[in-house]
Amino acid sequence: MKTTLLTAFLLLSFLGCNTSSHGQPTYAEGESVEIEKKIETPKQFQAVWDRVKSDPYTKLPQDEVSYFKLFTFAKDIIFEDASRTLSEHSDIRDYFEKLAHPNGVCSRGIWKIEQENPYSGYFKQGSEALIIIRASSAMSNTKRGEIRAFGFAGKLFPTIDATKINEQNSANFFVIDDLGGTDAEYFSDVALTNEPPISTNSEVLKYAAYALKVADTFDAVDSHSTLRQLYEISELGADANESIITPKWMQIQAQAGQRRVDAEDFRDEFKLARGEALVFDISVASKESAEGVKEWQKIGTITLDASVASASCDHRLHFHHPKFRDDVLYAD
Repeated sequence: MKTTLLTAFLLLSFLGCNTSSHGQPTYAEGESVEIEKKIETPKQFQAVWDRVKSDPYTKLPQDEVSYFKLFTFAKDIIFEDASRTLSEHSDIRDYFEKLAHPNGVCSRGIWKIEQENPYSGYFKQGSEALIIIRASSAMSNTKRGEIRAFGFAGKLFPTIDATKINEQNSANFFVIDDLGGTDAEYFSDVALTNEPPISTNSEVLKYAAYALKVADTFDAVDSHSTLRQLYEISELGADANESIITPKWMQIQAQAGQRRVDAEDFRDEFKLARGEALVFDISVASKESAEGVKEWQKIGTITLDASVASASCDHRLHFHHPKFRDDVLYAD
């Protein structure tokens, strides 16, 4: 079936994929943390975070997406990249370019589940995990007054010991507010979900050819790409004999009543002074009404205590995309 333009844009935003590059950034400042190009302990939270914060920008870049980055006459770059993003679990990769969400900011913090719920793994009540997140904007717009589609990618480590080397891979998730983008003035104003709506606007039309190329490719490597499943979190830390129950939907939203940074560029909203924190609520649902209203339950928080906009955040931190599975068990 022919992929529609709106679905194409949806796939483009959710893919958030990347391409390899031999170039290296030249805009870092200060002394960098010396880490091997390939981290020897990629499942250790501290090693990954040290890499992410090692090369902060002196000036925020405004990287542009381009249709012509997707392929060459000899190579289908986007196909190779989409396949790798679904199969590779590395937290840190060699320098690459992100094709759909090029401009971002990274933060570290604690994932904490406080409310009783029917779900397993790190959705279970009492779960605490270290987390690294990357907040981003689809396409090229980053500033207030522009149409922006905000993204929030999370990487959970099954420990609160930053130096522990974990046997399991990190659990990754992706949420977006609106795949077509909105005119929301602040990142903290939006609710982001793993099956977001899509608005029709000038940005969708502007990137039509780009979106269709990515959509055709992703249709070839995955199915049901409009929903980013959450089973990696419900399987993380679960016992071998435990029944794995996963919420169908998750919503992440900045907690109300916090001090808000009045920033033109959304990346500056994540600037935290020493001792400050930025808190996001975690809500989940597995049921919805006939009208499509989801039965959200707030179950916990993500509390961020440090942030950085850096070359490694944009060009080395890698988020694995869970491939769609038909055997995922949702709550009744």
